[in-house]
Amino acid sequence: MSSTDGTAPPDRPTDRTPESKLDLGPVGHLGDRLFAGLARGSGGLVVVIVAFVGIFLLALAIPALADDNSSFLFSRVWEPGGENPRFGIAALFYTTLISSIIAMVIAVPIAVGVALFTTYYSPKRLAAPVSHAIDLLAAVPSIIYGLWAIIFFAPILRPVINGLSSALGWIPLFEKPATENLGVVFTASVVLAIMILPVVTAISREIFAQTPITHREGALALGATRWEMIRMAVLPYGRSGVVSASMLGLGRALGETVAVLIILSVPNGNDPWNASIFAGGETFASKIANNAAEFDSPEKTGAYIAAGLVLFVVTFLVNSAARIIVARSGPGGKRPRRNRKADTTPAQTEGAAS
Repeated sequence: MSSTDGTAPPDRPTDRTPESKLDLGPVGHLGDRLFAGLARGSGGLVVVIVAFVGIFLLALAIPALADDNSSFLFSRVWEPGGENPRFGIAALFYTTLISSIIAMVIAVPIAVGVALFTTYYSPKRLAAPVSHAIDLLAAVPSIIYGLWAIIFFAPILRPVINGLSSALGWIPLFEKPATENLGVVFTASVVLAIMILPVVTAISREIFAQTPITHREGALALGATRWEMIRMAVLPYGRSGVVSASMLGLGRALGETVAVLIILSVPNGNDPWNASIFAGGETFASKIANNAAEFDSPEKTGAYIAAGLVLFVVTFLVNSAARIIVARSGPGGKRPRRNRKADTTPAQTEGAAS
């Protein structure tokens, strides 16, 4: 009720003068400031560690690169010792890149399919065991993958290698070498695909599950089938997440060491270089790990550290690209463009008209 003069009764809680303020209590407690400082310090510490690793690699690699008598980026010769050191990363870069690309081609479609199956197709009683089984693949040590691959899995892949080489052997990439060899790049690529499968699957599954229910139900209400709903609503929404997950998996494949070291057979230094994925080879990581006993002089050590520096830069760029894609796209695809006409104020409109 209101009084005769039209004002509210003084005992009502809404009766406040314009000068009155709501007391929220003290802000900025010591615990809040301490936690904020620790969070900022942790983030800064990670940046400092990465910077120090890069500086360390660069400082030790520069003297060796200065004494290199061949093209470091384009030479396939690796003779870092002696009075005339010659070493290049062309063969290492090729094997690392081609094995990682093949692993991504195999792993990403399977990971997306498993993520969609566990999220939208399978019953909950089946989705949970399948998801846990995929996640447990990440807990298997690399050395177990390597031993399993070279002893058990490589002979199983032999018919596949023979079939591909018979059908596509006219392409240098699929040319079959004269000698029978189990430790080939193709076997290592398949094992790398299995190793990065949990990472890509887990991230893709979380992104697909976050698709707004209004998008999904709206598509179904318009008469779309389940696959059409996934194609029109789920996949566009999770595109950036799948790309970022794939980039993170690529970073894992580029730096894998122990499994690749066990699987790949090291080619003879006198043999001509073979670009086929059915031949042996060495990646950056396996080359450094396999020749750790040669770190007996600064020249040799600097050559291997220079190779590690290239791997560090490539992996850093891959992970940075993943972060940029996520930051720019976000879930749901591209950000909507700003409508400048809608942001124009009436005064600006009148001024433009005059």
